This record gives sequence, C-alpha cells and structure tokens, in this order.
Amino acid sequence: MVETVNMTKHGTSVQRVLVPVIRKKVIVRKRKKVIRLSHSITERPAVTTSRSRTLERPQTQEPDCPPLGLESLKVSDSQFEASSSQSYGLGPHRGRLNIQSGLEDGDLYDGAWCAEEQDVEPWFQVDAKKPVRFSGVITQGRNSIWRYDWVTSYKVQFSNDSRSWWGSRNLSTGMDAVFPANSDPETPVLNLLPEPQVARFIRLLPQTWLQGGASCLRAEILACPVRDPNDLYPEAYAPGSSDPLDFRHHNYKDMRKLMQQVNEQCPNITRIYNIGKSYQGLKLYVMEMSDKPGEHELGEPEVRYVAGMHGNEALGRELLLLLMQFLCHEYLRGDPRVTRLLTETRIHLLPSMNPDGYEIAYRKGSELAGWAEGRWTHQGIDLNHNFADLNTPLWDAEDDGLVPHTVPNHHLPLPAYYTLPNATVAPETRAVIQWMKRIPFVLSANLHGGELVVSYPFDMTRTPWAARELTPTADDAVFRWLSTVYAGSNRAMQDPDRRPCHNQDFSLHGNIINGADWHTVPGSMNDFSYLHTNCFEITVELSCDKFPHENELSQEWENNKDALLNYLEQVRMGISGVVRDKDTEAGIADAVISVEGINHDVTTARDGDYWRLLTPGDYSVTASAEGYHSVTRDCRVTFEEGPVHCNFLLTKTPKQRLRELLAAKAKLPPDLRRRLERLRGKKD
Repeated sequence: MVETVNMTKHGTSVQRVLVPVIRKKVIVRKRKKVIRLSHSITERPAVTTSRSRTLERPQTQEPDCPPLGLESLKVSDSQFEASSSQSYGLGPHRGRLNIQSGLEDGDLYDGAWCAEEQDVEPWFQVDAKKPVRFSGVITQGRNSIWRYDWVTSYKVQFSNDSRSWWGSRNLSTGMDAVFPANSDPETPVLNLLPEPQVARFIRLLPQTWLQGGASCLRAEILACPVRDPNDLYPEAYAPGSSDPLDFRHHNYKDMRKLMQQVNEQCPNITRIYNIGKSYQGLKLYVMEMSDKPGEHELGEPEVRYVAGMHGNEALGRELLLLLMQFLCHEYLRGDPRVTRLLTETRIHLLPSMNPDGYEIAYRKGSELAGWAEGRWTHQGIDLNHNFADLNTPLWDAEDDGLVPHTVPNHHLPLPAYYTLPNATVAPETRAVIQWMKRIPFVLSANLHGGELVVSYPFDMTRTPWAARELTPTADDAVFRWLSTVYAGSNRAMQDPDRRPCHNQDFSLHGNIINGADWHTVPGSMNDFSYLHTNCFEITVELSCDKFPHENELSQEWENNKDALLNYLEQVRMGISGVVRDKDTEAGIADAVISVEGINHDVTTARDGDYWRLLTPGDYSVTASAEGYHSVTRDCRVTFEEGPVHCNFLLTKTPKQRLRELLAAKAKLPPDLRRRLERLRGKKD
C-alpha cells in the first residue's frame, strides 16, 4: 500500500510519497523510514511535469521485450551517464543488473550505481545508441556485504537528444508515473511501462530510498528494436549463428523432448540414459554420443560435460542441448571433424545435474531469477560443496610422509562419515558419484555461469580457513593447458575490448585461474574427480549473465562452439595403451600407471586400457599390478595429435603363479614345486 500526502512549499503543490519498506530478515536494525528529497533544484531535466502517483504493480508481469544488455555487457560502459556518483567504483557503469561487488567498499568494483548524498535530484541514464521501443525496467539495490542501499520508487523519462525529455505517464490519471521499486537489495523488481516509448535515451529518477542509505540501484532495461525509416543510424552488426539449432530455453519437459528428437534423428550414434533422480524425482538424463553407443570400446576414451550443477546457471544447459544437436547434424552431413570425434571418443552430456533448482529459476524467468534463486537443490544443498573432501586426508598423509607408499596418491576412498545413511549428501551427488565409478572417464568440464573464466584444481585451499591461496595439483601443467585451450577458443574471453564481469579482471592472466586462488571451495566436483577417479575436470564460467535471455543464446553458442569441440579433442593429448598379461595377453584391470616426477597415478579400466593426460615431453612411465613384476618404459609426447601409444606386458611373479595354481588345484610345474618345497623347509 502506498500513501500520498499533498503539501505546499513556496506556494507550489508538492507531493510526498510514503513507501513502506519491508525489512530483510538478516538486517538486525530498526525499521527505517523512507526519505523524499525536495524538488527545488537548480539544474533539472527539461521535461514537462505533472502531478505524480505511485503505480500499483500487478501481481504478475511478463517482459514483452528482451533486455537491452546491461547485464550481459552488450551495453558498454560509455553508454551510461548519471547526475553524480559517490566514487568511480559506484559509477553508472556499475548499475548493471546482478553485478557483484568486491570484498571492500570503495574500490573500483563496487556493487551498484550510487548518487552522491547531496545530489537532491539523482538520475541514471542509458543511451541505446539508436531509437528503440522501451517497454520496462528491472531494478535491484546495491550488492554489498557492508551496506544496505536500495531505491524504493522512481520515475522514468525518455529523450532522443539527451536534452529534451518526456516522462512516462499513468494512463488512467495522466500524471507522471512513479514506479514501486525494491524492498531488499537482491530481489529483481520488474515494472512494465504503462505505454511503451520509442526513444534513444532512457533515464531513471529515484524518488525515494531507504533512510540512512543512499540512492543506489542496479538495472536492466527492456527494449525492442524498431525500424529506422530515415536510415539515420547505421545498421548494427547482428551477431548470431547460422547453425539450424533450437535457440531457446528448455524446461524439464522440453529438454526430454529435444533429447528424444536428437536420438530419433541420429539413432546410430546416440543413446539416452539416466543416472538417477533428483530429490523431487526428476531424472538426471545423459545423452551419449559415439559410433557405438552403449559400449566401451577398447582404447576409446570417455569424456563428459556436466551442466546445471547450480540450477540458475542456465547457459551451460542450453549449450549442451545445442552441442548434441550440432554433433548429430554435422555427423549426418559427413563433417570429418565431427565424424572423427564420434568415432574415436565416447561423449556423455549431462545437461541438468540440478533439475529441481533449474525449474525454480525457469519459472521466474531469465531476468527475474536474480543472482541466487534456483542455485541450490530442493533440499537447499549447493552441489559444488557436496562432494567428499578428499583433499584433507591426502594432504595430512603427505605431511606425515605416507604418500604414495602407505597412502595412495589417487583413487582415495570415501571417508566413513560420507557413507553413513544420515550423511548430508544430495541424491544428485550420489548419482553422479556412482556414474563416475561405472564409466572410466578421462576428461570432463563442469559448466557454470556468472563469470568469464576457466578455473582448474585444486579448488580448496591447502591452508585451513584460507579464503584464497594458490593450491596446484601434481598435474598443474596439464590443467593449465586444458584451461588455456578452452579460454583461448572462447570468443567472449578473447575479446580484447570486453570489460570485467564483476570485480576481477581475469583477462590479465589469460582468463584462467587456479580455483583455490580465486576462492576456496571445499567438496568441489573438480577436486573429487581428480582424487577419487582418473578424470581430469575443470570449471568453465561461461558468461557474466547466469541466465541469458533467449535472444542471446545464438551468440553464446558461437562464443563457445569451437571451445567445446577443441576441449573434447584434448583427450588425445598424452599417452594411452593397454596393460596385458604377458602369458595370456588378457587385459589387466586396475593396474597402476605412474609417471616419474608426477605424484599422481591413474589406473587401467576393466579391459586393461588406460589414458594418461600429459603435456609434450619425455616421460618415464611405470605399469604395476598386484601379482606382477612392474615394467618401466620411456614414452615421448609430441605436439602432434596423439595420443602416443605406450603398451605394457607384465609377467606374473612366481608367488602369484603359485597362488593361482594352488587355488585351481592344478599340478605344479617342477620349478614351482621345488620352490614350494624350499619354502616349506625354511618354515620347518
């Protein structure tokens, strides 16, 4: 409810708008009043004014125009202007929806546009560069861990030359429309204009805000393109893709339908299976793509992409749905690159690891889900903190000098607490862990959103309680290579003119970072994959916007298409081979492949085949297995497409041969019989 009070000041009728503010639960301070600034200013925009009245916002509103691109960075910093700013870090270029602040207030990366406190008529302006049809505004307050600032109402004005302005009017009263804004810092609030306006400039004029705070906001502007009959503005390049793919957001039902369509279109190279269910019973569907789906071929590596771990980070989900369509389409066309990829690799695509969270964000919509709604599972679990912490037991054992002779440096077992029935482990996490155990994955990428950077393990800092600290793995060179391949192929990351998404400029370091050196993440899927399985996994932050609008999906596909393909091909980097029994030539499962100088081993799959990712160089590689003599050989990895084949033939130890013969109750060969007699004589 909004109360309007008429007052008289200097002989002029002035309205005072009282807007009740809903206090956020986490704010342990007294309820704050709203202040209304005086209209008596000297420099006021040239606009015809009339009496104003706060609009009552409908219960539900649907955006009818796409976002102009404040959040996605399509709108450049130079297109913003404001009446004043408290600092550069609170300048108008920081007034982007969902922008995140740094840890310190007052730095270059604060979390909103904030007008100076003495600014009695603040305004925030965006130049669309050409006339568009403005249809709505979405606002948030200031993102900060130290302050609470948000605008509670505002007016909207328009201009074609930034000098003469007109305002948005209430259609029923003809008065200037005052739009109700925010009651907390983070929830996006949508206001559709009573009547769309065609103009080049739009200006927001905060009318009221939280008492004791400042006039601060983050915004997105909804605007449709309009035809320029006079050709006064040059036609802008329209980015996008020519690939015949389904560029839209897919809820759970639509996702299943699309995956089924791909399977029906390419039945010989696709297979749909599910690895389990979410807490609410939605199946975790995987699309397998290979020339022999459903079958692990000897020597053929397994690769996976996982998306939607955080349900509101929707771009990864759509990219994997686009990737499966693209691979099917190009395979049918006979594209040699795709054909080779599907012939030599078994690819698994999990587009939605957290379908419950996605459905929450999807119902809100791409611009209204905010920064966090739908991130967690239905149980409130962050899946990227829900895997077992294997880092701590490994590092403790290393500090005690127990690795690798007493405690292995690979395939660390699950801690006892993690396997208890009442352990806080999401069903989605358990399903993915079992999936990892069933299939000998070699390479993976975990697709996220909200930044433009590739991070690699370790994600958890080695120093306890350190917020961030460089914590490399034994395979740091490989992880940096993998990360650079994706970042170097991503168009958005390689754009020299792009600005940082939020509060860190990752382009200064090639758009890659050690995860722990960014922020510590105990229980991450990347660290777990590395320490519990053979799989090397990185995280790709795909876009500043976690949930891009549909009309941006085409360009996002082009930004990531080459990177997705290039990364899959990196599974050929390093060495591979088969470890066999020299006598029977049968493959030996669980043989350990060790590389001298790298304190991390991998193991062979069920049929004895293995893959060991390595950067170019000369390596001394040892294959060992229980009951066999170890074998060491030199393997050279070159810059040419690999992998380099390094096969091993292992000979059983006499003790193992004896053990097998005794178990089979077979007649012993003379040499083993004499050895057994000598052993018995020693015991006597």
